[in-house]
Formats: sequence, structure tokens, C-alpha cells
Amino acid sequence: MTATDRALDPYLLDDEVVADPFPHLARLREAAPVHWSPANRAWLVTGYDQVAACFAEPAVSADRITPVLAQTPLHLLGPEAARAFQIMAGWMVFVDPPEHRRLRSVFRGAFGPGQVRRNRPMVQEAVARLTAGASAGGPVTDLVADFARPLPATVAAAWMGVPPEDTADFQRWAILVGDLALGSVQSPEETENSHRALLDLFGYLRRLVRRRREEPGSDLISAALAGGLVGEEVGEDEFVAMLTHIAFAGGETTSNLIAVGVWNLLRRPDQLELLRADPESARGAVEELLRFDGPSKLSVRQVAADFALGDRTLRAGDRLYLVTAAANRDPSRFDRPDELDIGRSPNPHLGFGHGEHFCLGAPLARLVAGAALTDLLAASPHLALAGHEVNWQPSLLNRSLRSLPVRL
Repeated sequence: MTATDRALDPYLLDDEVVADPFPHLARLREAAPVHWSPANRAWLVTGYDQVAACFAEPAVSADRITPVLAQTPLHLLGPEAARAFQIMAGWMVFVDPPEHRRLRSVFRGAFGPGQVRRNRPMVQEAVARLTAGASAGGPVTDLVADFARPLPATVAAAWMGVPPEDTADFQRWAILVGDLALGSVQSPEETENSHRALLDLFGYLRRLVRRRREEPGSDLISAALAGGLVGEEVGEDEFVAMLTHIAFAGGETTSNLIAVGVWNLLRRPDQLELLRADPESARGAVEELLRFDGPSKLSVRQVAADFALGDRTLRAGDRLYLVTAAANRDPSRFDRPDELDIGRSPNPHLGFGHGEHFCLGAPLARLVAGAALTDLLAASPHLALAGHEVNWQPSLLNRSLRSLPVRL
């Protein structure tokens, strides 16, 4: 492959691309917003209009589990792996309409603005506690390990109604399940541990659901059960399977949003000072951080039936990467797309997806990230980077820092 070929067909897990994907994606988007990539063995869709069209295209399927199971019979996987795949196949993120609508209906109202706003005091308390703990550790702290990662995980556990004494186990299971779902497992032993964690999490949440039927509270599970659809429109095991996805998905995404967002703000003092001067601008800042350098780089899809996208014909069975990181910097849709502007309006980014698969947990992610930014900056007026170099997780899907040393 020549240098020109590599420039127009970057392997998305190359170290250089993981560290800074945007120049590579911009060249590709300009040359071919719909491009078959031999390097990635998938269609790379990088234009805003084309990505949005794919999110709404009936011939594009979110189901990536069924093809795997079709190629690998369950009896060859082993009992734990087979059961883990069956649970994951019920996650809404892997299900197409109309099944997706049926499953999502059980959470109608549970993710509404009113329900989410009730979490604001709990989020503020968690932010204050973690900020104080990070400050007590010395002048330099790892913002990822000490703040960005534990904050959403703590909020997710409390919001789902996990008792405090079970929180550590819940968070450990959720992290291992996230490693499995996001392709971070590196060995057969790690894969086996993640499969077992998913089964343990499923069993725990099934017991918690049954407890909440008897003793409802103000948590997500109680709110969903109050809607009356669990056991009617949606089976209890289907509901529990979706809860295993919620347990890790919001925490991982929000922690990456906070860490990468703070990193970008600290490198742009003008935007940081705007946010310090007007904490109410946090809402716009979260949206712009999602657009500019959001926690999700792409969504994986499967072509279920031949269809035309622009002047290209995509064939059934092809893999499709909807590269939202590129679409969110498309100059045909955003003025000055490579500049961070926390006052940007309108801001129709695709950071939470689009259409039927728009992120269900977006309201909570916005609340937690907004509180984290405003409260952290208020508690740490001298917050600054403690070094110039950062290390990125080699992830196809996520934009994720391994660590972020800062001075508080």
C-alpha cells in the first residue's frame, strides 16, 4: 500500500490514528464520504448527511450478534459464552425496529427529564466527594482513575437502585462487561472473566428487579416497573438483559466524555475561562464536547439488504462503520468544524446517535457531565495539565484516555 493509499484508507487502530483521528478522517471524508476500506474490511461512512441517512436506512441493521451466532453454533462456544451472547443479543443497541421500539417502550418516562433531574443532588454530592478525595491525594492526580471513571459508575449504581453495600461488586461486573462489549479483552482468560461477570451481573439484577417489585423506590428499575410493561410487552429476562447493558454503557461513555472534555478545555484557555465565568454555559459546553471530540468515534452496522448510498452500492452482508467523529466535523454542516466553541448554536451533532437508536441515556449523561465540569472547575480554580503527553486506549469504538495527570 502506498503512502497515498494509507492516507485515504487509514487503519483505525494505528497508534497515530487512535491518538488523533481527525486529520485522517477529514482527508477521507473530502475524498470519499462513502468508502470501502480494505484496511478495515468495512465501509467507512464519514459525511454527515450519509451517516444520518444510514441511521434511518431500513437496510442497515444494528444486529451484530446474530451473524456471529449463525457462524458459531452455541454448543461450540461453551455454556457461559453461549449464555453471554444470548444476553447481549437482547441489548437494544443490537436490535432493529420494530423489536427495538418494543424493548425501548419499557423505559418510557424512566429516562425522562423529570426522573433524571431527581438525580441532581446525588450527582453533586458524588462530584464533591470525588473532588475532595482527588485533592487529598497530593498536588497531582489522575483525573481518569480518581474522578472521571468512578463518578458515572457511582451515579449509575445509585440511579439503578443498587444498595451501597453491593456497589463495589456491581461496578466491577460492569467494568468487565464493558471490556467485553467494547472489544478491550486481550486474552482467553480475560474473555472468560468478562463472560462470567455478565452472568453474575444478570443474576444480581434479576434478584434486584424482583426485590423492587416488592419494595419500589425512586430508582430507574422501580420507575420502569411502574409502567406496567415488564412481564406484559417485555419479558422479565429481556428487561434484565437491557439493564446489564445500561449498567456499563452510560458509565463508560460519560467517563470518557468528562476526561477527554477536560483535556480539551485545559488546552484551550479561552473556552475554559468562558465556562468558568458562566457555569450556565455547561449545557452548551457538553454538546460541543460531544461534537468536537466525543466519547464514541463510530457505530458498527451490518448491511441487511443491498441499497444505494450516494453513488455507491452497498451489498447485504457488508460491514458498515458510521464514523460520527468525522460526521461531526463535516464543514458542509458545521462552521469552523475543527474549532471548539462552547457557545456553538445550533449544534445538531450525532454524538448520541440519531433516529430510533438515539441514546436512551443521553439526559443522564448530559446531567452528569455538566455537573462534573462546573463543580470540578469551581472546586479547583487552578486546575491544569500536569504533562503534555497523554496515552489513548487502542479502541475502535471509543475515544478513551488511559490516564490524565492534572494539578488541582
